[in-house]
Amino acid sequence: MITSIGFISAIRFVGVTTNNTPVGIEENYLGNEDDLKAQELKFAKSEKQILNIVHSHILSMGMLFFILAFLVATTPVHGLLRKFLLYEPLLSVLLTFGGIYFLWKKVLWMKYVIMVSGMLMTTSYVLSVAIICFWLLKKQLK
Repeated sequence: MITSIGFISAIRFVGVTTNNTPVGIEENYLGNEDDLKAQELKFAKSEKQILNIVHSHILSMGMLFFILAFLVATTPVHGLLRKFLLYEPLLSVLLTFGGIYFLWKKVLWMKYVIMVSGMLMTTSYVLSVAIICFWLLKKQLK
């Protein structure tokens, strides 16, 4: 549950820094110095900043979703939902944070990949935690 507080606060941080829009995602990493009408001036991230974001998030979230997948695997959930929860979050971590790197390299359509994979990653996280808690509580009530 403590990890969930951290995860939700990170989602809130993304909302504050990007307004949950593709344009906001692009501005967050590439800056908006050329936009004279911008409400808030944002500068492009340096290569060091981008590599730090990508490196730290892929390592930490990869471990988080590996542990969650292991815990989901101990539940009686089967079928497509199980496969989705075991594999999709790891794919989304790669697509989201790899996408940030490619967006920084000016592959601008990656902002849409980042947005969709981030939403799928969040959905996977919430579903995994809910399923784990449900089965944990169900065993406790028996």
